[in-house]
This record gives sequence, structure tokens and C-alpha cells, in this order.
Amino acid sequence: MGSTPRILRAGDTCWRVETAARLAVIVDAADYFRILHEVMQKAQRSIIMVGWEFDTRIDLDPRRKPDATPHKLGRYLNWLVRRRPDLMIHVLQWDVGLLFTLGRGSTPLRLADWLIGRRIRLKLDHAHASGATHHQKVIVIDDVLAFCGGIDATAERWDTSEHLDNSPFRVRPTTQRPYQPWHDASIAVDGDAARALGDLVRTRWVHATGKRLPRPPAVASIWPEGLDPLLSDARVAISRTAAAYGGRAAVHEIEALYLGIIAATRHTLYIESQYFASRTLAEAIAARLKEPDGPEFVVVNPHTAQGWLEEKAMGAARARLLELVRQADTHGRFRMYTPVTQGRAHIYVHAKIVIMDDALMRVGSSNLNNRSMRFDTECDLSVEAAPGQPGEVALRTTIAGLRTALLAEHLDVAPEMVARAVSAANGSLIGAIEALRGAGRSLVPFEPPEFGALTDAVLRENDLLDPERPAHRWPWS
Repeated sequence: MGSTPRILRAGDTCWRVETAARLAVIVDAADYFRILHEVMQKAQRSIIMVGWEFDTRIDLDPRRKPDATPHKLGRYLNWLVRRRPDLMIHVLQWDVGLLFTLGRGSTPLRLADWLIGRRIRLKLDHAHASGATHHQKVIVIDDVLAFCGGIDATAERWDTSEHLDNSPFRVRPTTQRPYQPWHDASIAVDGDAARALGDLVRTRWVHATGKRLPRPPAVASIWPEGLDPLLSDARVAISRTAAAYGGRAAVHEIEALYLGIIAATRHTLYIESQYFASRTLAEAIAARLKEPDGPEFVVVNPHTAQGWLEEKAMGAARARLLELVRQADTHGRFRMYTPVTQGRAHIYVHAKIVIMDDALMRVGSSNLNNRSMRFDTECDLSVEAAPGQPGEVALRTTIAGLRTALLAEHLDVAPEMVARAVSAANGSLIGAIEALRGAGRSLVPFEPPEFGALTDAVLRENDLLDPERPAHRWPWS
């Protein structure tokens, strides 16, 4: 166990570092939605929900038998404010995201009611650079409990960690048509870390609406029943991305964090991401792969992006950057995998997770693409086992254990088997994965498809959907 330099530095790779009395990583939306359904009932004064998209029709706990408590998101929020006369709910959604919400069939009347409501206030956020999106997914309850990660409270997200080929609950809200298996993740924190995320979402509310939300009065701490904390008294870093807008300076903490992580990795960098499309990060990885004693890189990606245009842009960029990385990988230390079900159907990877050796873990909203580094608004949470800090050894064990649990899910084996395979492969994560890959549910090596000349000529890298800076405007802006 060698020491590594401290990576999480306020004002550089993160905004603030605060303590969470408890921290848990929630993998896949079935548990996340169920937990939201539970803990929101404990809210006293304030719930703030910030996201890319919300869908009022989704069932937060579809496996639960009907009872007096509504399960559909829209009805549930209305029910909450009727029960708690002092409770205010503020919902902030990307303005263009509303088009997706209405396109999915979310109830326009309920959304209109929230737009003018007193107890539930929906605001549409357009205070961003032209073509940028607000991509943070943060929910804060009374400033005592907060969630931050990659899971949107919208349709086609719910799935269990089993990722069954056929689930009667993995269906669209209105049509009941099935959608593909979906892998995602979020983090729950309380204590000072939750209060800091409360400050973040209230600041964003001011930017979007020009109006300030007061910090809620102090209330007793809450924590989801049955959610075992992964860490206690953890120092949690909050990192952000935001383009310059309206006199506000650009924020590139997440890009600095990624570059710091890539540079500091000693043995293995494990990444789950929706995309692999940032040339800056790909070149940093390629430089490490050229080192004779450099680290391994394992990337878990979806097989394809969502939609034809997105796949043409993001998929073509991934293919080009994979070629760049593989040319540098003369020592065979880079692998990209995509997860499949027992029946070999593709599982869509929407999680955004980074685990550096046994020294740092990061979960958030940012992907390995240009938008997440310099254009869209993003928010990530990280924990580092800094050399010499109290509890360093136990924290390293926990960080390594999270990576083991994620691989066990993807490979459909017990975590103990993953740990033994890593040991048998002399610490090589690639060697362990190759030893455990099976014929059913597993990880399969990713090979990019061929993209035609039209894609190269028109999309030019991935500048259409994934610009590196706000000056690159969308054609419909």
C-alpha cells in the first residue's frame, strides 16, 4: 500500500470538503426511488429537487402493494404538502428538459399547477450558456439529508441490480412498454455535507429565478431505514462544472479532479460512465499507458448511446478516442467493457463512478465527455483516503470493497470471488475480469462499430452534441 498525493483540494479539484456523519452509495434506481419514497415523508420544512428531468408519472416503488401512501411521483409530492402544512417543495428542472418530460407524457396540468403553486414550486432553469444543459441531480431534505449522483427522477430509470431480462416493473409509465435494463448510482450523505449541498441547490435556484430560498430551520437528522452507511464521519469533497454565464466565472473543478486522478493512479483506475468522449481525458490516459510501469484502466460503458444522432456523435467520438488510447496501450493495460444480462441483452450504463486504486472514490453526474468537463452544470462527490489520515487503512478497504461489489454485480458472481480473482491475478483487475467473464450475465469487451463518411464529415469529432466550450453553438440555438 503506497502513499499517494492528496487529490481533493478546495478551490482546485473541488469546491468544498465537508464531513458526512453517514455516507452510502446507492446502486441502481429501484433502491434509490424506494428510499426517496421513505425519507421524503420525514421532511419537516424543505425539499429541494434539482435535475435534468422529472416525470410526475413514475412509480417510486412499483413492487410495493397499493396502500394509503401514493407511489406516483406527482401525486406523492402533492400528498406530502397536504400532510405537512409547513413543508415547501422546490423543483428546479432544465428548461429544455421539460420538452422531454412532456414528450414522455407527464401530466401537463400538474406541471402547470406547480409552476404557479405556493407549496410546490416548479421553476424552469434557462440561466446557462447557449446550448448547455443543467445536468446535476441533487435532492436535499431539510439540509439534513442529501442525494447526489446520476439518477434522474424520471421514466425509464427504475431497475434492480439483478437487471433481469424480463421484469414486469421495468415498463414505461403510460404505455407499459418494456425498456432496456438500466445501471445507475447515487450517494446519500447527511451532516455538514448535506448542508453544503443545500447551499449549492439554493445558489442554483437564485441563478435560475433571481429569488433566494432561506436555509431551513434546524431539525433532527434523518437517515433511510435499512440503508447501511458505507462510511461514517467521512470527509466529502463536492466538485462542480459550470460554464461562464451572466458575469459568473466558469468552474472546471471536475476536469481538474479527473486529470488529478489519472495522474495519481498507481495500480488501477476503474470507471463507469455513460460516454467516453473527452479528448483531454483520453490523451491523459494515453500518456499513462505509455509508461512502462503505468496503471491499468478499466472502463465500463453502454454498448450504444441513446438515439441515432447521439450515437452518431458520441459513438463516433468514442471510436476515435478508443483508437487513440489503444495505439498508446503497448503494454495491454486498457480495457473497455459493456455489461449484458443473462440473455445477453445490453444493460445501459448511466452510472458515473470513478474508483482510483483503493485511495479515492467518486460518484456524481459527470461523464467522460466534453460537456461534463467545461460546458454543462455537474456535481460530483468524492472521498479520499489521504496518506496518514485517521482510519486510512479502513477507508482504503471500504473503497476497494465498493469496486469489488460493482464488479460482482456486473459479472454476476459473489464479491468474494472477485476478491480472490484479483489476488490470483497478482492485483490485476483486467486479469480478474477475464478469469470471471462467463456465458450468461457478464461483462463483454467493447468493439466500436463502423461509422460512415457522413458522420466524419458532418459531426467532426463530436462537436454537435458534445462541445468543449460555450462558443460552440448548437445549430438550433
